[in-house]
Amino acid sequence: MVRTEEKITLGRVEEVILLPWDIRLPARIDTGATVTSLDARHLKIDGNEAEFRLPEEYGGALLRLPIVGWRHVRSSKGRESRPVVEVDLCIASKRLRVKANLNDRSMVKYPIILGRNALKDHFIVDVKKRSKTTPPVCPGRSDRQGEEQPKSPLQT
Repeated sequence: MVRTEEKITLGRVEEVILLPWDIRLPARIDTGATVTSLDARHLKIDGNEAEFRLPEEYGGALLRLPIVGWRHVRSSKGRESRPVVEVDLCIASKRLRVKANLNDRSMVKYPIILGRNALKDHFIVDVKKRSKTTPPVCPGRSDRQGEEQPKSPLQT
């Protein structure tokens, strides 16, 4: 476990980088959300892979990632089942691999919600501040050496 003095303080909204694609997204920091949620437009499930587009305002990249599980969530639509993928994120100076459920977030302001699974052990949240960190700058190598990295976005 990381000691409190080693944790980075985040505000309510922080910029994150989706790796390895270097796509910058504003993230809502949500300690009430158990799991991180990523905006997945035009989501298609093909076997054990999820194919989706990021919002156009963030480049509209077409991504294909392996599904690592399914998550049942309560939403404004009731209970629904969402695919879960693993993504690498750069937050402040930390590079993390987190599980994120995929959902069309076109009706909300932020394309990614960072839930407790991404925040625990690494960050403290100061809700009085909109943003606490400078733009993210992560080490050049993954914290998870030797593991297979996500596929690059599909070219369209």
